[in-house]
Amino acid sequence: MRLLIGGSPSKIFHLKEFEDALIKLGIECKLVIDTDICNGFPSRKISDWFQTQKKFNMLISDFKPDIILVDRQRHFAKIASKYKIPLIIHLRGNIWKEIEWAKETTYKSFLKKIALNVWISITNETFDKSFSIIPICRHLEKIVKDHYPNKKTRVMYSGINSDKWYPKEGMKLKHPCVGLLQGAVIWGKAQEMLVLQKVLESMPDVMFYWAGDGPYRDKILSILEKYDNFKWLGNLQYPDKVREYFTEIDVYALVSGIDMAPLTLQEAQLMKKPVVATNVGGIPELMKDDETGFLVEKGNSDEWIKKLSMLIDSKEKRKEMGINGRKFVEENFSWEKIAKEFLKDLEKDGIK
Repeated sequence: MRLLIGGSPSKIFHLKEFEDALIKLGIECKLVIDTDICNGFPSRKISDWFQTQKKFNMLISDFKPDIILVDRQRHFAKIASKYKIPLIIHLRGNIWKEIEWAKETTYKSFLKKIALNVWISITNETFDKSFSIIPICRHLEKIVKDHYPNKKTRVMYSGINSDKWYPKEGMKLKHPCVGLLQGAVIWGKAQEMLVLQKVLESMPDVMFYWAGDGPYRDKILSILEKYDNFKWLGNLQYPDKVREYFTEIDVYALVSGIDMAPLTLQEAQLMKKPVVATNVGGIPELMKDDETGFLVEKGNSDEWIKKLSMLIDSKEKRKEMGINGRKFVEENFSWEKIAKEFLKDLEKDGIK
């Protein structure tokens, strides 16, 4: 079997690990950055628009794939959907909700509305013509079924290589501390961070460090930076500085209004850090409540205070949950396991 994978630049690091796992299982793979092959409006690289079809034709002619896998709905996926080759879409987020939020927030200008309509059109076309949609968690699969009840779906979690997540000294933070590693790209996700106001007031001796960025950074910082025990670190170089960060923090907190399968949750657990996370989306599928950390209901600042304080006050509890977390991720989310399940699912769907 020849598998062509078209991935977004931000996910190439992880898709390369997936490719390596498939190659070890005897699958011939070719991984490309989707925008290196296909581009179009609203991309500003106008010269690339006219080379897209030619580049894609050459790629298909040279590699002759039996199946195409994409990790987002962009021009690469749109062109791939026109070929008589099964197209599988690995869906990472609730695109329908994200479109709603985009209309209400950052895509209100005339030109941005045009751009958003192009993305919506491409998304609908690729979904309609795809062989199957494989969501990144069970929660997202239910949402896909609401929109495409007759479409083939199978869950494929994001895998992770445990041997790449190990302690690395370098970053120095004030202790005790809680670390947050998340973006501020979608307001529906980022606004949940404001629940920390009461937490910061109630835990003045605990430092909270936020690593991440996005268009809503200033909106978040204008509220949370008023507290002396909150500090923004900006973006961290991946993966080295992220390893240093996870090595240094005492507890990892994921404070999100909606999330499907945040990789940082797996990374933190592999680094033997107890996790406290909002009980939304696919997050409960990536950890074990009361074993590798704690789930907290959305908007419940009192519960955040209770769970974080419990971990900050007990080194033994942190160590126990950290050990449990690494074991849980190693057993359930290795790329070898994900790749084997992916191939089994293809076989069930008649693709060999």
